[in-house]
Amino acid sequence: MTTSGSSEHAAFRRALRRASPSLARDLPWIGHVDPWAILVSEFMLQQTQVARVREPWHRFLVRFPTAGSCADAALADVVRLWEGLGYHRRARSLHASAQVIRDRFRGEVPREPDLLRQLPGVGEYTAHAVASFAYGRRVAVLDTNVGRVLARAVANRPLARREAASIAQDLLPVRESAAFNQAMIDLGAQFCRARPQCRTCPVARACRWNAEGGADPAPESAAVSRPQAPFAGSTRQLRGRVIAELRSGPRSKAALLERLAGESTASESVLDQLVRDGLVEGRGRLVQLAGERAQRGR
Repeated sequence: MTTSGSSEHAAFRRALRRASPSLARDLPWIGHVDPWAILVSEFMLQQTQVARVREPWHRFLVRFPTAGSCADAALADVVRLWEGLGYHRRARSLHASAQVIRDRFRGEVPREPDLLRQLPGVGEYTAHAVASFAYGRRVAVLDTNVGRVLARAVANRPLARREAASIAQDLLPVRESAAFNQAMIDLGAQFCRARPQCRTCPVARACRWNAEGGADPAPESAAVSRPQAPFAGSTRQLRGRVIAELRSGPRSKAALLERLAGESTASESVLDQLVRDGLVEGRGRLVQLAGERAQRGR
């Protein structure tokens, strides 16, 4: 593997290269040849544990094997297939992205990060991930897993986002950069976790934090996610309950709010929020998933 970048990173780069076969995870989207399938996986993996994505990802691609098939569907059908993933704004953004791909990019997922950023809901991480994993573009992928690895193993200090992105790019080899990006993610997901597994980490000897010690630099670094508020009793949970009630079809607003009244006093405000987000719409006295075909309400 031909390398590039600063010589001070060479030892870590070599260590990760040696360890990469043992880090590989059996995930169906890794090494997938279809850019649309990779884009779908990246949307689903945002803020969601890997184990929860496998089945919805397979289910989604059976129903929507191409961006065009997703773009032509009603948003309600896309939201239904999002069951189990939460954060339903991502479903809306993926549907909107599919329409942009159909209408502006002739059905082909863009190859370059700057073009991918034109898709709704696609930020720098997702753009770089799709460009790297789908098309082999030499761009660094910086997520929370990689952010921990950079702060601990490479720098042993908290990193601002711009510096973290620069170091990540500097680390990349000239060839097989997608495999290197994946190994960085796999290392962070399995060993350089929020509670690091340093004793068993295969690159511990090349880790600056392991060698130099000090306070853990990862929690204060850019790209490293902060602990989420508890899900139970949260607005996120109530939003999911409203969507779940509407998956089977339109409901009368009064009946829906009455059903949810025992769970929260915020049900009506959450319903209004979902309408503003474009995920739910009103039809007379009924409420339904956005784009739902007219049906008799319950």
